Order: sequence, then structure tokens, then C-alpha cells
Amino acid sequence: MKMTIRRYLAFLLLTCAALQASASMAAGLDGACPLLPRLGGSTVSVSSEKALYKAVNFAPTGTTILIADGSYNLGRYGYYLLIDTPGITLRSKNGDRRKVILDNNYKGSEILTIAASDVTIADITIMRARTHPIHVVSSDNGDTLRTTIYNVHIVDPGQQAIKINPHSNRRFYTDNGLVACSTLELTDAGRAKVTEINGRCYTGGIDAHYSKGWVIRDNTIQGFWCEQGLSQHAIHFWTGSRATLVERNLLIDNARGIGFGLVENGKGRTYPDVPCGNGGYVDHYEGIIRNNFIFAGLEALFSSASGVDGGIALAQACNPVVVHNTVAFTKNPFAAIEWRFSNTKAVLINNLVSHSLMARNGASAISSNNLSGQPLSIFLDGVGGNLHLSDNAAVAIDKGAHLSPGVCDDDFDLQARPENGRDIGADECCVLSGNGAQ
Repeated sequence: MKMTIRRYLAFLLLTCAALQASASMAAGLDGACPLLPRLGGSTVSVSSEKALYKAVNFAPTGTTILIADGSYNLGRYGYYLLIDTPGITLRSKNGDRRKVILDNNYKGSEILTIAASDVTIADITIMRARTHPIHVVSSDNGDTLRTTIYNVHIVDPGQQAIKINPHSNRRFYTDNGLVACSTLELTDAGRAKVTEINGRCYTGGIDAHYSKGWVIRDNTIQGFWCEQGLSQHAIHFWTGSRATLVERNLLIDNARGIGFGLVENGKGRTYPDVPCGNGGYVDHYEGIIRNNFIFAGLEALFSSASGVDGGIALAQACNPVVVHNTVAFTKNPFAAIEWRFSNTKAVLINNLVSHSLMARNGASAISSNNLSGQPLSIFLDGVGGNLHLSDNAAVAIDKGAHLSPGVCDDDFDLQARPENGRDIGADECCVLSGNGAQ
């Protein structure tokens, strides 16, 4: 088993290095959430719904559209924002997302559709779309690549907050995007407006199909559940998605946390290099889930018809890496981390969970130094959702398996992990104080 883990860690190092390079290139990582720099090129300033509509739908390549402070009631005028020209940036003029609000008031359908490459959406609030507040889609003419969604606050979507999928012909794809430093939330008021399709609670945070190379990092995603029916995940990539990096996200009170894959059989995207061989259907290829805090403690969520399904779920997921995550619930979920179906071959190392780790339906995993069934008392405030380790977490502190450089070098707070003696879970306990570990 040790030799097998070493071989997998060598594979992980190559995968992580590629994903880390992608994340750094996309966001200029010199910290978790620096101010997104202004790009060169022409700028257009807008301060009304009509001006915003005209600028978004008719701007030439390379334009930055700066939105003045205010609430823009797009639903009142039936305005639909379609970006089908590459290189467009849409952001608030002053950089404060609280002061620029695009509100559909549940009228029309989507608020913002991205159907061109190198588009950036930043520093705004988008709320009350009847379907998807942001929809990233390819076109008949080509791929939609390198979408950046940064410091965006999405409130009360009627369906998924961010939808990512190819055009219906599936000749072109939506690859290599970034969602970072953003907040997605479903409130009690918004929950009453969620679309039901065939009796399903059709909402969720980020839902992506057939997509490769996305980075989802440093976001807060909260409240995606329904009184009746099971919602989509807070973060979900499937139908042949590949090489997704999900890191340092805070997920609070969602029925489902992070999902790579979902179904046992289907018609997902395949790749010329056949990354997992010809062994049958794969719903997600490769990818890394690391340094995430996943928590649920809301009584109404646990009392809902479907309750809490779990924190991390892998289904027909070939070679995913799940490392240094903390998953904690105040009551029983279905499973904290689960992996299922015969083409799931996962790596799980140094994860800390309050409930069960569960293999299902013939799935397999290489597992090392994971802790399950842990009490909430080992966290600074386990009942309240602060999942940093307390100074009485001896079961986790310095107990993590050694990992090759590049696999997971820092923690949820971007604190460096030691080469040896790292802690289990998303938090690296570094400094002890009278109030516990920081």
C-alpha cells in the first residue's frame, strides 16, 4: 500500500503543478483575493439600465465596462445581457460589489450570459434571476475559454447561481475558467422562489457540464437547500468534466457540498488522450479537492425532507484527489465523504470529518491518515461553524501524512504547512493562544 501511495503522489504532483500554474495565471495569485487589476484598452462608463444594456451587447473586443454605483432593475425593462464578443470586462467603477446591484426581480430568464472567451465579471452583485444569474456557454462558432468571475455576490437564484455548459451541439466547450473570491447564497426569501422541475429542487451554487480546467477557489457558498427535494451541490462538475481544482472554499448549510460526478451511466465528454482508459463511463476525470471547510448546522436544513446529503461526493470519478479538507455537521448527514460506482478510483489523504467516510457500489480509494467520526469539540467553535483546530485537537495536530511538494503546501488560510508533521484537515494549526489555535 505504501508503494501504491507513493506512485499516486508522484502522479498528484504533476497534476497539482499544472492546476496551480493555471490558477496563478488566471488570478495573479500573490494572496487569496487581491484587488483585480484594471486591464488596458478602451473603457465605457454606464449609469443606467439602458446604457448598461447597450454597452454589454454592442461593445467591441477588449472593452472594459465600468458600472456606476446604483441598483439596476433589469427585469423592469426586460433587458438581457449577452456577452458574445471576446475580451469584455464588466465590473463596478469603484470596486465595491455592494454598491452595484443587477436585479431581475425574477422576471425574464438569465441575467448575464457569457458566450465568448476571455470575459471578466468582477466587483458586482447579481440577484433574483428567474433562472441562472450567470450562464457560461459555448457557441456554434467556438469554445468559450478563460472566463473569470471574481468578487461577485450572487443572491437568490431561481436555478443554479452559476451554470457552465456547452452549446447543445457539444462541438465546442467552456474550459479553463475561474470563480474566485465570490459569495453565492440562497436566503429564506429566495428559497420560496426556487424552480421545481419534475418535483426536484432545481437550484445549486456552481453547476458545470463537460468542462475542463476550472479553478473554484476562496468562495463562500451558503444556503442551497429546499424544504422539499434535494438541491444540486454547492460546487458540482460532471458529465465528463476534467481537471477541476476546488480549494479554500467555505461551504455553509448546503444540502450537498462538493461533487465530482453524479450518475453511473451517461453520455459525457471524452478526451483524445483517454485519461482513464476504456473501462466505461466516467463522469469526472482527475481533479483536486483540497483545503475546503464544509459545515452544516442549521436545524431547518436538517429537518427538511432531504436533510443533508453530505460534504464531498465522488461518482464515476476517475483519479480525483481529496486532500486536507474539513467536513463537519452538527447532526447526521448521509455521509461526510462518499465515493461510489466502479470507475471511481480516488485518493483520500489527511481529511478530517465529523461523520462517516463511505465507499459504495464498487468504488475504490487509496486512503491515508483520514480521521472520521470526530467530535465538534476539536474545533474552535464546531457548533458555530468555525472549523479551525482547537488546541485540544491532538488527534489531528502533527498527524498528517507526508505529501510531495506541490500537492498541498498551504492551508485554508494560506498558511504554509511544514514538510513533516502537518495537521489533518484544512487548517494547519500554527500558533497557540489562550483562545485556542490560530
